[in-house]
Amino acid sequence: MALSGLALGIAVPAAAQFSDSYKFLESVKKKEADKVTDALNEPGTQIVNTRDITTGESALHIVTARRDLMWMQFLVGKGANVNIRDNKGTTPLVLACNLGYLEGVDFLISAGARVDEPNNTGETPLISAVHRRDVALVRALLKAGANPDRPDNSGRSARDYAALDGKGSTMLNELENAAKAKAANPAKKSYGPTF
Repeated sequence: MALSGLALGIAVPAAAQFSDSYKFLESVKKKEADKVTDALNEPGTQIVNTRDITTGESALHIVTARRDLMWMQFLVGKGANVNIRDNKGTTPLVLACNLGYLEGVDFLISAGARVDEPNNTGETPLISAVHRRDVALVRALLKAGANPDRPDNSGRSARDYAALDGKGSTMLNELENAAKAKAANPAKKSYGPTF
């Protein structure tokens, strides 16, 4: 129809040329709350987890990148997948760690983000936090159960990267203290249902 319209010299409106997914992600980028809400309120829609075809970024990636906790909470409340990956395998949690965005990390963990989910290079959120030398992020991830010995694709773990700074490094001390605390207070085995 568009081609026949062009053949007849009739212009197709620019807005009609874009998919609903594209319009939704653009509205998220522009913080157009009314348009985003309208798109999410369409009956049976799954648009909240739509991804950009070129980058693979979802709406949750977009709002995490701009450090917008209110929009993150809104999208997760509307069903956004906290473990969705972009084309590089980056989850919103890895992205928040790369940015040093502690509030976002805390929120994503509380919303069910997997703390050991790596990107395509195998870098986990904890490895990212160690690279940043961000003690607060390291503590938050360890408290949530992040594994300091999970290796990336090069075979190095967060503990290995922390050790590169020397024995007395702050990052290595944090990892060792967390391991000692875990050994001193082993998790109790639970059998049967818990309520």
